[in-house]
Amino acid sequence: MKHIAIATVFAIFAGLGVLLAPLGPQVISAEQMPAKTGDAETSQAQQTQQTRQMRGAYLAQAGNCRGCHTAQGGLPYSGGHILATSIGIFVTPNITLDQETGIGLWDEEDFWRAMHHGKSRDGSPLYPAFPYTDYTKVTREDTDAIFAYLKSLPPVEQRNPPHQINFPFNFRPLLYLWRALYFTEGVYQPDAVKSDEWNRGAYLVQGLGHCNACHTTRNPLGASQGDSLGGGQIMGSNWYAPSLTSLQEASTVDWALNDIVQILTTGLSSRAVATGPMADVVSQSLQHLTAGDAHAMAVYLKSLPESAPYSRGIAPELTQEVDGLLQKGSEIYETYCQDCHGELGQGAPGVYPPLAGNRGITLASPINAIRSILHGGYAPVTAANPRPYGMPPFAQVLRDEEIALVLSYIRNAWGNRGSLVTAVQVDRSRKGVQ
Repeated sequence: MKHIAIATVFAIFAGLGVLLAPLGPQVISAEQMPAKTGDAETSQAQQTQQTRQMRGAYLAQAGNCRGCHTAQGGLPYSGGHILATSIGIFVTPNITLDQETGIGLWDEEDFWRAMHHGKSRDGSPLYPAFPYTDYTKVTREDTDAIFAYLKSLPPVEQRNPPHQINFPFNFRPLLYLWRALYFTEGVYQPDAVKSDEWNRGAYLVQGLGHCNACHTTRNPLGASQGDSLGGGQIMGSNWYAPSLTSLQEASTVDWALNDIVQILTTGLSSRAVATGPMADVVSQSLQHLTAGDAHAMAVYLKSLPESAPYSRGIAPELTQEVDGLLQKGSEIYETYCQDCHGELGQGAPGVYPPLAGNRGITLASPINAIRSILHGGYAPVTAANPRPYGMPPFAQVLRDEEIALVLSYIRNAWGNRGSLVTAVQVDRSRKGVQ
């Protein structure tokens, strides 16, 4: 997104030296009348509020608020989106200004209490399915701007179904214990030794972007564990969000900054293609970042220290039996995959991603690759890439055994090394079992 400087030029016509018309009574239009002091103050206040709402709209989009608070086919921000977690099913609330079913009775303080403190309007603790563990880093100024934007939206009367939380987690007082163990509130504090750009990127990634909500491993209580952005299974989803710190997964420490910006804002770069849940994030949120914010996020992500190498799984010894399996996979690849991805897995730059040397292919868990073959792989539709190429689904074309064979081949061809994939793994993914 390019910065657009908008200049408003005021032409003032006054004190003309020569009047060509005869002298006489002058008629002054209402627009020419000097504004009353009260009117000027009102106009200034309205302009300030509009500017605040525009900033809030940008911040809400950067945080992908609409993505979570809108059900498929539903009205924006009216809630109803289903979140499956390890402790139960959550239904996102209506955050329009409807007084009965939304947040129409809330004020700025109530909204700040939810975002920063993780508490509802009545002071009761919220479940961390709402990622206030990340949003607590958002400044009060930005939080107020988001609320100002929400207040500008039309109210929607929509009463959403209740959560279905498993016992004993439906006993809300347990949340106080959870918060004591896992929640530390506090606005993001800039690192004095880092640049302003780095700190802006860190603020967006750690706070409003809540990237760690997906790119983390969670314990049975739903709390992040291990390294921040260290990768993990997305709750309630047959997708794995790769580590952003491991060079064996999705670390961008060895990427050019422009490639990182491209993957964030278009979903496509010379190094990778965003698919699955990440494609939705790019389409709904990240593509709308300003050029400055996208570059700041790239600077921060590139600077992340490399984590300990993550095991890719045990690659098979190339025995005669394994060689036979890979040969069968090679034949399937030649029939169904080679035309697009190339004989040597080289892909087509800007069109089809390479499979040779693709870290997304050799992850310890093959779940993302399995889902892409079963259900197709689609890059996001963005302003910079409005008609992306996609891979069709093969769920009705290939049997589980065939998908396991071709994926095992891809994970061990052209220098790739990864564990073999089994038909059982494909069957579990086909059935939606994690």
